Amino acid sequence: MQQAPASPPTQARNPLHGVTLEAMVTALQAHYGWDELGQRIHIRCFVLDPSVASSLKFLRKTPWAREKVESLYLFMLREQKRAAH
Repeated sequence: MQQAPASPPTQARNPLHGVTLEAMVTALQAHYGWDELGQRIHIRCFVLDPSVASSLKFLRKTPWAREKVESLYLFMLREQKRAAH
């Protein structure tokens, strides 16, 4: 009797699962604004003539910057959850 192949691990506890990079950048910009976002993560696409499109172009090519954005997004979600309670 053969066992069925193992199913991929679920992402139920991963708050980033299903969230696009565009959604993260848009939410961060709406929450912090470009000025504060540029202060929190000092990258050119947030500081000089910022836009969602230019940010996405840079972040898709730069893993370290994307990690910083994901980290700040998770921090923002935790802060919002705390404020709601």
